Amino acid sequence: MSANPDDSPPGRRTDPSLHPTSASALVLAALIGAALGWLLLGYNQLFYKLTPLPWTAAVVLVALAITEGYLAQNTAARIQRRPGALPVEPLLVARYVALAKASSLVGALTLGFSAGVLAWLVLEPTDAAKSDLPTVATTLVGAAALVGAALWLERSCRVPDRPDHQDDDSDRPSGRR
Repeated sequence: MSANPDDSPPGRRTDPSLHPTSASALVLAALIGAALGWLLLGYNQLFYKLTPLPWTAAVVLVALAITEGYLAQNTAARIQRRPGALPVEPLLVARYVALAKASSLVGALTLGFSAGVLAWLVLEPTDAAKSDLPTVATTLVGAAALVGAALWLERSCRVPDRPDHQDDDSDRPSGRR
């Protein structure tokens, strides 16, 4: 009988698990967003059709960051069972993790896109470009805040180690027979 019941290649984990969001995925998303922002405005002249740029993206990103920051603080207190905190439902925590993972990726894409647009606007000598700098800079800051709050929420949803849990394998059966 094989050690892997589902006949997966040796050395691979067979149990389903959720891994934390990797920094490399967020950096890659930001770089893709920056390239798209630069290319869409620089080579398509889309900027002149959209000017002035709306503030709605910045407002939504900041509102999401504040909401996820509150959820992170509240969820951490509930998972760690601080005095006065209500118990947390596991399904709710799973939903928060899904929200956090999606928000961090969207925030990284938006952060990169805003950085690309901001770089293009700084190099553009027109008055319309200069008037849109505050909007794009605020969107960039809101996206960075969303990424930070989403990563905090994801970290807050981790199950804490049990105090009686030991790192040694003395209680596990050995694989030898």
